[in-house]
Amino acid sequence: MSPSPIHLFQQYYQAERQRTSAKLPAACCLSTLGLDGYPNARFLSLKAIQDDHFILTGSKVSRKGLEMAAHPRAALTFWWPHTERQVRIQGEIKLISDELAGQYFADRQRAAQAVSYFSQQGQPTEQIDALQDQINTLLQSDVDIKRPDLWGGWALMPFRIEFLTFHATRFHQRMLYTRQTDDWQLETLQP
Repeated sequence: MSPSPIHLFQQYYQAERQRTSAKLPAACCLSTLGLDGYPNARFLSLKAIQDDHFILTGSKVSRKGLEMAAHPRAALTFWWPHTERQVRIQGEIKLISDELAGQYFADRQRAAQAVSYFSQQGQPTEQIDALQDQINTLLQSDVDIKRPDLWGGWALMPFRIEFLTFHATRFHQRMLYTRQTDDWQLETLQP
């Protein structure tokens, strides 16, 4: 068994990627504590794992951005149907540097850059057609799309990672890693 849950996560993720034809194999559910006190969850795409941190990106003034700023703790849940595995991660959130956010923004498709440039993600609008026109005009130009100041990224530093491998008998394999200072404690959980 791997002493590093990050290494084990990467092994599980690669195994799923080799078997799946899904367009977004890095899709995961991000759960935050809402500003109204209710849990909130949405799907997004994991960008990378850097220095044992799980990297996410998006609008800093979206609901998720505001929630993580107010309550810098979150959970990620991955479900990989081809390998029948689930991974649940809980941790502390911090903003990544503007430089790193700029690199992730530059890697986005041009259409995604244009949407992020003009859209105030999640805010109500009565002029959706005007927003679409702005985006289309930008896409038809040769203008280099710069990262908006309100678009950034977050690093989730895990303190708890649970791996669950499903079995037809329902005697699932469950392993819980908990960070202890600079080390990880591993426990086997009952199915």
